[in-house]
Amino acid sequence: MAIRSIETAPLGYARLGGALYLVIILSGAFAEGFIINKLIVGGNAAATARNILASPMLWQVGVAGNVLVVLCAVPLLWIEYLLLRPVSKNLVLLALFFNLVSLAVEAVSKVFLLLVLPTLESAQYQHVFGPQQVPMLANLALKSHEISFNIALLFFGFTCLVNGYLLFKSGYFPRVIGVLMQAAGACYLVACWAALFAPVLAGKLLPAALLPCLVGELSWCLWLLVKGVDSAKWQECVSENQEV
Repeated sequence: MAIRSIETAPLGYARLGGALYLVIILSGAFAEGFIINKLIVGGNAAATARNILASPMLWQVGVAGNVLVVLCAVPLLWIEYLLLRPVSKNLVLLALFFNLVSLAVEAVSKVFLLLVLPTLESAQYQHVFGPQQVPMLANLALKSHEISFNIALLFFGFTCLVNGYLLFKSGYFPRVIGVLMQAAGACYLVACWAALFAPVLAGKLLPAALLPCLVGELSWCLWLLVKGVDSAKWQECVSENQEV
């Protein structure tokens, strides 16, 4: 039933996907850029702990925004699969698998964020480890989140590369968006690989290396939301695949 529905009304699916993508971009930017990164003091676990304990509700809002990103990404990946499946069933499955692995790892990364505040507030941890060590435990959770999130974005980088190719070949989405998404995927791969294995290089590349990622994803998001999909070319592509 889902396949028949999108074949008769691809525009609705496209705009729903655009709305979900916009929620993901805004939630992620707000949670990371305006909350979590403001509370975390690089290289100072004690100061970070003080900031989080001084604004626990603000921290929880930031974590909730991160979790919302994962929740919205699940239906979005299914919509992207349905929209791009007429181009190549094998390649769209490859993109889907990359995206599923990315989301699974990202979901685990959010578990580490959820552990930070309970760790800092735990009287038992304070008693066993002492007030000097508990911030280090919370910092370990933050570092674990950072590492696992970079691994998730590596898989997402491959997702962007494959989806970008499918967008370029589709005929019912602009080719330039496909190119922008492939550029985004390449930048994710370079930036996250450097963050994991060459932190000195990452310090020189970031955050500038992530700008093409924002441009590519925002372009894809806004096109889905405003323009949707060329229904006539969509139907033509679907018909051609049914004849094969």
